[in-house]
Amino acid sequence: MTIEQLKAKFIEKYGDGEISGYFSPGRVNLIGEHTDYNGGFVFPCALSFGIYCLIRTTDRKTVRFASLDMPFEAEVNVEDLNKAIGREWVNYPIGVFAQFMKKGLTFDKGADLLFYGDVPTGAGLSSSAALEVVTGVMLNETYGFGIDRIELAKMGQKAEHEFALVNCGIMDQFVSAMGMKDHAVFLNCDTLAYDLVPVKLDGVKIVISNTNSPHKLDSGKYNERVAECHAAVAAIQPFQQINALGEISWEDFLIVEEKIENETVRRRARHVVSEIQRTEEAVKALRGGDLVKFGVLMNGSHDSLRDDYEVTGFELDTMVEEGRKIEGVIGTRMTGGGFGGCTVSLVKEEAIDTFIGQVGKNYEAKTGLKPLFYVAEIGDGGKRLF
Repeated sequence: MTIEQLKAKFIEKYGDGEISGYFSPGRVNLIGEHTDYNGGFVFPCALSFGIYCLIRTTDRKTVRFASLDMPFEAEVNVEDLNKAIGREWVNYPIGVFAQFMKKGLTFDKGADLLFYGDVPTGAGLSSSAALEVVTGVMLNETYGFGIDRIELAKMGQKAEHEFALVNCGIMDQFVSAMGMKDHAVFLNCDTLAYDLVPVKLDGVKIVISNTNSPHKLDSGKYNERVAECHAAVAAIQPFQQINALGEISWEDFLIVEEKIENETVRRRARHVVSEIQRTEEAVKALRGGDLVKFGVLMNGSHDSLRDDYEVTGFELDTMVEEGRKIEGVIGTRMTGGGFGGCTVSLVKEEAIDTFIGQVGKNYEAKTGLKPLFYVAEIGDGGKRLF
């Protein structure tokens, strides 16, 4: 949908008048999965598709919420913009309003809001973070609050914790706010120190494969993994003083690994600590132009997520297995929280048609689901469009 078409939809909904428009991207994580809430490294990039928000301020003391993607609509008094509404999608933007209110900031004008997304929901490409960040960027500029982008990312994360009840890490909101075209974000999720790393893929493309098996972070499995990681830290602490798994090296972990008596908790920790090391090695490989090594590390990441962290499942594993059969695939892995969603692959340009054709055919035959494929472009973080 074009910007002009979005404007027309807004006018059709709310009438004539001045409109402003904002956009924040979804993201794909190249490597570094389930490390963010453990204080480790991640390596995501912003995508060229995401969530749009059109706004017009009004003299009313209410905010109206509508979406071109979701049927539910709401009108909320400005003083009630810190109260959830059931389990509806509006809790994501309302949760962001609530974070501004926690800072003592008030909304002296009401507003009409219209949201639209071209990032597939339920695909693990972080449509929720894009929704939170576009709301934060839009409110910050419209009401002149002057909050910096990193703080806006943190506010989006808190909105997800408190209003969607998902104990997510900071990665998704951070890259949606801070991403840059043709760069990936090498982020230390403990300190929030970050580096924008050029992604130079001569003759290679990033291909996202949507299993069309929707991932559900709020199913409880995600929060269960968070709790298991906390249990691993508690088991290690008598032998090495750490507050998060991101604080222990792979070498030191091997020394204390057997001190974690619960075998499941031990495997969860093994994934996290090894994944942090893989991510650091992958960034070095990309900086050095060694895409073959980067691909090997991507493959190792998926295997660890499958065997030790157990967040893949039949559909994601099938997509990866079929992808690895195609000549010209450098590396492929699940991306996002897991339990469905997408894989990300590095594919030589001459192999893309074969990849989409063969993987799609074989995946559908084995799962009964028809996948979707996107040749990804790396875009900018949240911004005003007009």
